[in-house]
Amino acid sequence: MTRSLLPGLSSLRPDAFGAEPSGERLARIRRSPNFADGTFQNPVGARVGPVGSKIEFAKLYFAKEQRLRRAPVGTVPVHPTTLADLAKPPASGLRLTWMGHSSVLAEIDGRRILFDPVWGERCSPFAFAGPKRLHPVPVPLAALGPVDAVVISHDHYDHLDMPTIKALAGTDTVFAVPLGVGAHLEHWGVPADRLRELDWHESTKIAGLTLTATPARHFCGRGLRNQQHTLWASWAVAGDEHRIFHSGDTGYFPGFKDIGEAYGPFDATMVQIGAYSDFWPDIHMTPQEGIQAHLDLQGGPHGAFLPIHWGTFNLAPHPWDEPGEDTFAAGRRAGVTVALPEPGQPFEPTADTLPVSPWWRGVAAPASDAARSASGDTGKPRSEPVGEPGQPEAAPVA
Repeated sequence: MTRSLLPGLSSLRPDAFGAEPSGERLARIRRSPNFADGTFQNPVGARVGPVGSKIEFAKLYFAKEQRLRRAPVGTVPVHPTTLADLAKPPASGLRLTWMGHSSVLAEIDGRRILFDPVWGERCSPFAFAGPKRLHPVPVPLAALGPVDAVVISHDHYDHLDMPTIKALAGTDTVFAVPLGVGAHLEHWGVPADRLRELDWHESTKIAGLTLTATPARHFCGRGLRNQQHTLWASWAVAGDEHRIFHSGDTGYFPGFKDIGEAYGPFDATMVQIGAYSDFWPDIHMTPQEGIQAHLDLQGGPHGAFLPIHWGTFNLAPHPWDEPGEDTFAAGRRAGVTVALPEPGQPFEPTADTLPVSPWWRGVAAPASDAARSASGDTGKPRSEPVGEPGQPEAAPVA
């Protein structure tokens, strides 16, 4: 059984920590084929905490010039999307609006899905500490209009935001979440009958769409004690005419090919390409790995690729603009169609024209030769994979 906090400390537990699974939910977790030795298991081995020398990490993270390059030097352009823009149906039947980081509004075959909505100012359990937004939310949550489903990839703060969930709990939307994550949502006021809690390869029907939780290589946790009792997932969504994929957070692993063969091909993939580091190589992908994941999912350079999990929060030592630049370059080398919308800019992945301009260049800090050398940024494609913030995301002030 899970161990509760001491009574004197329970009242001090931030509401944003959520709740541990219990009762039938915990029993179902223990019956999962992906749960063993008291925790959920990754599809392939993964180190979930920082690896290597903490001293070397501190040198890199706190070096002055490297620190300056982790944030934009000007105002990040945010597309002036209006309610009228979103109210007009997409001509192709499929439209994506990247709201920043991993939050995406997907309009697919007449239905609307919101992936990993984070409208809070910080990805943290505390309003006064933790990574702060580098740009404003492009569209107020209330201006989105009705949403048929909210899909959550896992319970880290930059993907599961309590204030956003509480706001959405007052609507009629249905929530699709990985196994165990429903405990947090119920704790924050989401009725149990509006929860669809799935293990990997389980599917649910919402508003005529088929949503399937698919494997990912990551980890979970919100509180002081990480029990690994909530699952992490990528998601495949299929409508009558279109299919899309959202990676959530994941390290690269061979299973992308299997996901593509079982649930694809996809008209668009939304894949994590930011917050990587040599100090956490197994649980986040580099841009090069993200492009390879797209190729695996699609069986080649087909469909549109939307890079996510970058540009909004500072979660890793790499420069703020590096994920965009490296994805831009890696996509060209691989012949992949990479969509590069400004935050809040709607686009139709199957249209003849897509947003492809490197919009971040006007607000990115230039790198000196010394800074490039320190970060390994030589201007050439990286040959070695790198990875993610294990502790910063899972720790209470991440």
